Amino acid sequence: MSENRSRDTTRDADSLVLSVSALVLVSLFITALVTAQLTAAKVIEFTLPVAIPVAGSSLAMPGAALAYTLTFFASDCITELYGKRSAQMVVNVGFFMNIVLLALVWSTIWAPAAQSNAVDPETFQTVLGASTNIVLGSLTAYLLSQNWDVFVFHWLREATGGAQLWLRNIGSTATSQLIDTVVFVGIGFVVAPVLLDTGAPLSGSAVASLVVGQYLLKLLIALLDTPFVYAVVGYVRSNRSKTAVTA
Repeated sequence: MSENRSRDTTRDADSLVLSVSALVLVSLFITALVTAQLTAAKVIEFTLPVAIPVAGSSLAMPGAALAYTLTFFASDCITELYGKRSAQMVVNVGFFMNIVLLALVWSTIWAPAAQSNAVDPETFQTVLGASTNIVLGSLTAYLLSQNWDVFVFHWLREATGGAQLWLRNIGSTATSQLIDTVVFVGIGFVVAPVLLDTGAPLSGSAVASLVVGQYLLKLLIALLDTPFVYAVVGYVRSNRSKTAVTA
């Protein structure tokens, strides 16, 4: 009996060690997603050495764009290593964690502030309290783009027989980021303001500039993160092989 318990304990410990890579990738996905939600209020701008059509000589986008691109990197690694269903589960859990984040942030905003509070409540709300337009745009864009990313990545993997990881990484991220950008900007700055009467919608030229600026940066990051996807996938698979040999 004690010998069986010892074996069960060893198996449990081994399972925990084997799942560390998955835990890290899922943690990266959720951390990047939460960070993106919290940094959406700040608009960042990069000056370009030359002007480009539509966007002009600068690229303007929410600060969330930088963190959000990491979620696609993580989901692509998860899809490649653990399969389509696992990646979809992470995406869906991430959506509900976004809801939890919003609930916790707004419960803190609505709670009465102490007289000794160093941060002005209105400033706190401005920084952390995303507007209804942004929430609707970001959540809708997240569900559509992340599930599309997983679907396309898996489809390309099946179509290529598991070869050409670079193709499915870039192809899935490039198309899903386009969906994310168009849906987020369209709902957050055009559709929601009109339907909910929460402000004036942006002009067509302003919307086009935001879409182009965000998408170009996201596409660049998708190209640059491909070697890191190879590195992560190679490292995890190498460890799996070593574990299988020593088991």
